[in-house]
Amino acid sequence: MGLFLFMRETIELKILPKVTNIIYRFTLILKASNMEGEQFLAQNRNEFWYPLDNAAKIYPAITTDEVTSVFRITANLKKKVNIKMLFIAVRSIESRFPYYKVHVKKGFFWYYFESANFLTSIETDSKTPCRRFRTRGHLFRILVGDNKLSVEFSHLLTDGGGAFEYFKTLLVHYFELTGVEIPADFKHLKVDEAPIPEEFEDAYNRYFQEDVPALEKRPRAFHLPFALRSKPRFDVLYAMVASSEIKAKAKERGVSITEYLTAIYFFVLQDVWESLPKHSKHRRHRKLAIEVPINLRKLYPSQTMRNFTLFVIPEIDLSLGHYTFEEIVKTVYHQMQLETDKKVVNKILALNVGGERNILVRGIPLLLKSIFMRYLYYAMGSTQYSGTLTNMGAVQLPEQMTNQIDCFLLTPPPPNKLIKMGCGIISMNEKLVISFCGIVKTREFEKKYIDFLVKEGIHVKITTNK
Repeated sequence: MGLFLFMRETIELKILPKVTNIIYRFTLILKASNMEGEQFLAQNRNEFWYPLDNAAKIYPAITTDEVTSVFRITANLKKKVNIKMLFIAVRSIESRFPYYKVHVKKGFFWYYFESANFLTSIETDSKTPCRRFRTRGHLFRILVGDNKLSVEFSHLLTDGGGAFEYFKTLLVHYFELTGVEIPADFKHLKVDEAPIPEEFEDAYNRYFQEDVPALEKRPRAFHLPFALRSKPRFDVLYAMVASSEIKAKAKERGVSITEYLTAIYFFVLQDVWESLPKHSKHRRHRKLAIEVPINLRKLYPSQTMRNFTLFVIPEIDLSLGHYTFEEIVKTVYHQMQLETDKKVVNKILALNVGGERNILVRGIPLLLKSIFMRYLYYAMGSTQYSGTLTNMGAVQLPEQMTNQIDCFLLTPPPPNKLIKMGCGIISMNEKLVISFCGIVKTREFEKKYIDFLVKEGIHVKITTNK
């Protein structure tokens, strides 16, 4: 009888409350994924849970101390950062971005976000960039180093588009506090305005079309043969060029800056492959492919502050012979034009979102899902491209702000051991910066890329993250 009472008490006081809480949270997650954002927020204004967006779901499965899934945007200011004013600015905008003040939690079927009451982390910029965020901790941080002001975000939270909107709002308030007058009509997220429901939305699901066939699997691609650097491996080399010089060279060939810089990436990869010993070439794949993110907000109207990016992957086949640079430019241009067509993008959405909605996939426990997703990432994801190139484009700010900023830097997430190298590009006024982010011992790739720019008549200034 005593044992029975003990078991009943244990169930009632310890187990049942936990089970009830789990069921309650799971119910909220289902509500958040099915109901309109405005309705959900109205009912859960102080505490909320919501599922990871379609792009974010892969990151918990693949994130490690080295593959951190963290990217950085930096503003190099013309004056040393005023720490006091920065703290005030950060605290003044915190409530405007509730979807970033969350912790990631494990559900039975999926990870999800839970609202968290914490102060935004402000740190000294003295460590390796793009470090991993720890479990149940912050998913974004502010970093300060002399005249450098940076934000780092986990891709669990958002992409470059969402992160830059946050950063822009922070810069506006920081400069205002330091005495800079910002034009009243400058478009940014106002602190005195509540976030709209659309900022919370998973826009992938909003624009998913069920009757569109998914893309077919791509063949395996060539990967750089360079040896890995000892830990910590991640390192960044920044190449600054004049925006007008790059733009002029791209215009000569009738392509965009992204297409021009992607073509150089291909040309360097081809040079690396052709310089390999003959016996080594036979053991390596001859397809070159580069993953280029596109901001879907430019194709589909959305004010989401979460991830809303997909990748196009132009490619060339070296088994067809050597490509001149002009041939590469032509190939990249036509493939980029085709793959950024809205109908083709719909096929990519169908592949990504369709798998998530599959009833069999939804019913698999999270532990097994994570193992399967990690396998897919390396076996069917990273194998299909040789490198990545991310261009955030030209930053548009009022003159009052650009007078305070020397340049912007974009540091993509550390690449995995297969890809080894990635590029990030961002520009403001006359300064365009290419970030070479790698984990290998040699600087051969960066040297070849910069040498090509110099031969094109483009002046290059080089710095590192050290």
